[in-house]
Amino acid sequence: MSNQSITTNKFSEVPLDLRASTFVTVRKGSWWLRLTTLFLVDCTLLFLAWVLAAYQSTSGNFTWYIPSHYLPILTAIGIQIGSLAVEGIYREGQKRYDYFNIIKSLTFAHGLILLVSFLYKPVIDITRPRLILLPWLLSIFFICTGRYAVNITLEYLRKQKKIVRSSVFIICDPQDHEQIASFIKKEKHYIVSGTANANSLDRYKRQQTLTQLNQLGVTEVFISWDALKNRMFLCWLFQASGIQVHILPMELKPIYKNVQFNKIGGMPCLSLDCPIITGKDFWIKRSCDFCFATLFVMLLFPIYIAIAIAIKIDSPGTVFYRQTRIGLHGQQFKVWKFRTMRSDAEKLQKELEALNETKDGIIFKIKDDPRITRVGKFLRRYSLDELPQLFNVILGEMSVVGPRPLPTRDVEKFSEHHFIRHEILPGITGLWQVSGRSDILDFEQVIHLDISYIENWSLGLDFEILLKTVMVVLKKDGAY
Repeated sequence: MSNQSITTNKFSEVPLDLRASTFVTVRKGSWWLRLTTLFLVDCTLLFLAWVLAAYQSTSGNFTWYIPSHYLPILTAIGIQIGSLAVEGIYREGQKRYDYFNIIKSLTFAHGLILLVSFLYKPVIDITRPRLILLPWLLSIFFICTGRYAVNITLEYLRKQKKIVRSSVFIICDPQDHEQIASFIKKEKHYIVSGTANANSLDRYKRQQTLTQLNQLGVTEVFISWDALKNRMFLCWLFQASGIQVHILPMELKPIYKNVQFNKIGGMPCLSLDCPIITGKDFWIKRSCDFCFATLFVMLLFPIYIAIAIAIKIDSPGTVFYRQTRIGLHGQQFKVWKFRTMRSDAEKLQKELEALNETKDGIIFKIKDDPRITRVGKFLRRYSLDELPQLFNVILGEMSVVGPRPLPTRDVEKFSEHHFIRHEILPGITGLWQVSGRSDILDFEQVIHLDISYIENWSLGLDFEILLKTVMVVLKKDGAY
């Protein structure tokens, strides 16, 4: 494990989670300039459409100098812009110039505007026949014309090389580099800054690849399905750096998160949208972890004292048990637990290895483990022995939700594909715990659950797992 590449914070020696950016930054690229341009053009044209419609419907009596006359116009424009945004008209790609969707969005928005006007009766009476039809027609005409003009202007400026093109990178098998690059170059707003083979995403090379992309100023990366399959979790690594991911032609398999189907130079690909603010969800998670753990330690302090007394009365030995576990990026740390076994439990484990019930022997599990004390059995049944791990959460060594950290003995038996568990912070509870706990005896099932959690991670998923954890603990499912 000493050869693993580790992502670290420049102000700390603590390695970063796969989902975290070093700093919370804005997504890379000039997308914001294009978005701002389209937004301002649309607002200007819609304002012009409504003012002209108002002027025509009032036979030239529209009073330009009265500010209150502009309130219903601005409200109407807000509804229209919102409808265009919901339909995805401001997203990247050809959808910005999908005129049918533009017409559909503006028609729907106009229906909402009519409803609002009937309910609130604005200063300018929008219920007049001419003021119903005219702004709708003018809005559609101006927006479609404006989009066409923007598209033609951008194409001209790209040909003249007067605007900066997006820097992209290709990761695929060597024999496909040239063909994929030729497709991408058909899109005039891309510059291929480099290519790499599929092994650049291997565990020991991926950090070096990411560093290279950042040095080149890459904003989008094209990855072949063969290079990415079975490791979709790596998309978090690119997204945390503000780099958008496009997956090139692939077999039909489920893909995590929301994706868009696009054509790049006629080549089909799936695009994973990169968040505008990178890493924000992860840092929200870490903030919630710290606040949650600190609050619970204070609230549960009397329970801590009661458990400590019970352990002392029940059997000789320490109250807490600190075991070396393997955490983020293979780093060792001490996990805090209430002692549930005899003091010589680790020595006795070697004698009990033959009774291990797991199929591959990676995890050590015995249903009626003779080392467990009477109080320890009660604590394990309700997972109370895990409460001290809130200290690990406060110290930043663990999260509330994540893959369970395993002892050194278990990690030494890992195969290469098992190390995915160490790409994110370990947790007190996770999908493994709410999907069967100790009843899952095949470690490959555990890995499948861990990968599913990493690929589909969201703040909502963490909250869902926390709720399920409460139900599992109360029902005592799979606890021993």
